[in-house]
Amino acid sequence: MSANVSHTPLLRVEGLQVAYGHIEAVKGIDFELREGEITALVGANGAGKSTTLMALSGLVKPRAGRFLFEGQDLGQLKPHERVARGIVQVAEGRAMLTTLTVRENLELGAYSRPGRKAAAGELERIFELFPRLKERLDGYAGNLSGGEQQMLAIGRALMAKPRVLLLDEPSMGLAPIVVQEIFRTLVSINRSGLTILLVEQNVRQALRIASQAYVLETGRIVLQGNGRALLDDPKVQAAYLGG
Repeated sequence: MSANVSHTPLLRVEGLQVAYGHIEAVKGIDFELREGEITALVGANGAGKSTTLMALSGLVKPRAGRFLFEGQDLGQLKPHERVARGIVQVAEGRAMLTTLTVRENLELGAYSRPGRKAAAGELERIFELFPRLKERLDGYAGNLSGGEQQMLAIGRALMAKPRVLLLDEPSMGLAPIVVQEIFRTLVSINRSGLTILLVEQNVRQALRIASQAYVLETGRIVLQGNGRALLDDPKVQAAYLGG
């Protein structure tokens, strides 16, 4: 967790409701992201976590609610305009362009940024975080392992120089040792000052690194607090940690 945080909400979500037809997936939730912190949104499959991220990214239209980023309402912004403002999502399943090379995938992440020099500098930072991507730079993304594809997905998002990084289930389908590596990298990225919203079914891993966390059940926030404190909460242990 970042040591240099302001505790000022960088982004506030107020009264978010999202429905698919008659099915209400998110039922009027409120939460905030403090600048420089990792915030976790955890819960079982179908709780509304990914829907919340897609609404934040502009990929689904809410029934009600608003998003305030540095006090400004994002509601009318299209997805690419939100990326340009600094809100960038790493999608569940990684969404690789498998017939493009690692280099080409990374360069696509910088499409909203002017100037080749800035993008080149960011590439070097990505290689420091993920040396394996440099080794496979000219290989096809489709030939990478699942863990390497997740590294590429995160690297591609970082190429956009986000202010807020939205991560949707980064541990999904990965071996435990790779999950540990991914989470260590997230902590490192956060220590550089990046604000992160982490959606995860791996509740234990998410709460270990989160400054604050919200527990979602069937579209509602039922618990919130410091991540490590929630690890010790009997309700969380009984529902998610086998306690």
